[in-house]
Amino acid sequence: MFFVGFFLLSHFLFTATLGGEVPIVDGVFGDVPKDVPQVSGIPEPDTSTVFAPGELRVVENSGVCETTPNVYQASGYGDIATNQSIWFWFFESRKNSDTAPLTLWFNGGPGSSSMVGLFRAHGPCRISNDTRSLWFNRYSWNNDSNVLYIDQPVGVGFSRGDLRVGTSQQAAVDIWKFLQIWFTDSRFSKFRNRPLHLWGESYGGHYVPSFASHILDQNAAIVANRTVGIPINLKSIGIGNGLTDPLSQYPGYLTYAANNPYHPLVNNSTIQRGTTAWTSASGCRTQITSCYNGGSNSVCSAAQSFCNGNVLTPLAGPYNVYFVPMLSNDPYPPDFTNYINSIRARIGAEGTFQITNRAVYSNFASTGDWMRNSRLDLEKIVNAGIRTLIYAGDADYIVNYQGIENMLNAMNTNFTSIWKQQSFSTYNVRGQEAGLFKNAGPMSYLRIYGAGHEVPAYKYKNLDYGEASLQMFLQVAISNVALAST
Repeated sequence: MFFVGFFLLSHFLFTATLGGEVPIVDGVFGDVPKDVPQVSGIPEPDTSTVFAPGELRVVENSGVCETTPNVYQASGYGDIATNQSIWFWFFESRKNSDTAPLTLWFNGGPGSSSMVGLFRAHGPCRISNDTRSLWFNRYSWNNDSNVLYIDQPVGVGFSRGDLRVGTSQQAAVDIWKFLQIWFTDSRFSKFRNRPLHLWGESYGGHYVPSFASHILDQNAAIVANRTVGIPINLKSIGIGNGLTDPLSQYPGYLTYAANNPYHPLVNNSTIQRGTTAWTSASGCRTQITSCYNGGSNSVCSAAQSFCNGNVLTPLAGPYNVYFVPMLSNDPYPPDFTNYINSIRARIGAEGTFQITNRAVYSNFASTGDWMRNSRLDLEKIVNAGIRTLIYAGDADYIVNYQGIENMLNAMNTNFTSIWKQQSFSTYNVRGQEAGLFKNAGPMSYLRIYGAGHEVPAYKYKNLDYGEASLQMFLQVAISNVALAST
């Protein structure tokens, strides 16, 4: 499961795990690199090209990935500044593309490419286990939605240019800029009034609430004539195994390591050491609380380093943190890096693809964004009536369902009383048990059996790969209804 690639930056060892999206620094998941550079101080190779801000550069119908006849696709760049360009790959819906909604997808890291979601989860094609070929995905999310995969911030995946983003809020500003350019282009302007769904996973637990909050703020500013732009018709958000509220979620590492649907991850003495690291006077809980209470970048970065070094990583044991039934050397989901680099000319990509950009990750580590609370933005979205789905594969440790359910129980929304009154119900897909769910107002939650961190990459019993996740997506995003068994 581990990506065996090593990058030296400021005397620290960095690896990216291809089975998931959380970088390893000096053997610690999500650690803060030593001598972290300043946000604006990291040059990205090959920045000699000057882009034309406000324009798209697009290759249409490359024939890669989507092989359904007459289904349009486009890949390329949105140039948001003279030295900043964001990569995207767009697929029209296989059905009713002229009326289908638009879905945006974001993977996490921070610093990881959204091509992970395309090639290993819910895109029109999936990378085969041989890492050299693709297979047709009959449960692709573009069956019923136009889908736009976006590599962000600048520097991630095939995106290129100066690296200036180190917080989720800064990333939100750039996504708004990109969408304004994308909706202005004549090839995509027809989508500007369509229902828009904003979904992501992992660090998407930070990204999605921040991006959605910024969209609502910008829409309000347009209405009030405080700014000009194209309003975005946001209708739903979805977050899979997302890190949103660390203070609520980090105790989940203690409980999940001891008791999960599969097996204990470590022995009792290791759990006790992790508990002490969480509860001690200067421990993880205290440090995250200090970050929440107006902590500086250095305070929040220190909390990230301490908690990930003393709680998250030790409690993982020898198991795959993204799919605990397997050991850490499990190669699934497969690596698509060599494949996507082999076809980059056909799709209009520039530079060399890497699944995680070490410098972008370092930018975020320098601000302590990891340990800041995105739950307030999530509550704002729910209170605005935006259809919201939080979902979690029960085999994922790295952002596990127990921590996510802690976060949901800590939320304070207009629907909190309803949430607390609800009990979990069995979620069926084609009459087959697939998980447990709850609904409260516009918010739904689904714990999916047998799924790891990248939920659609897995199957459960007689259900196919991605079948359960497609049903939840169709219900919440396409039909705009609460979860229900079928």
